[in-house]
Amino acid sequence: MLVKTAKKWHVTCRDVAGRRRDMSVFVERGEVVVVSPPGDAAVLSPLEVGRLRAALRDAVVLAADEDG
Repeated sequence: MLVKTAKKWHVTCRDVAGRRRDMSVFVERGEVVVVSPPGDAAVLSPLEVGRLRAALRDAVVLAADEDG
């Protein structure tokens, strides 16, 4: 699931143990920040990878607007 709030996106994933987690993507001072779940690993299905890609694309566009 991809959830977008103002300047922040949440992408559902799983950790290595299979527990449901979220990754966050947001824009801070014109830069894109990605926060993965605790444990430094996120396991994503192909659909979740697509959602992460969409979140990153949107964040890059937003960061470019803020920066330029």
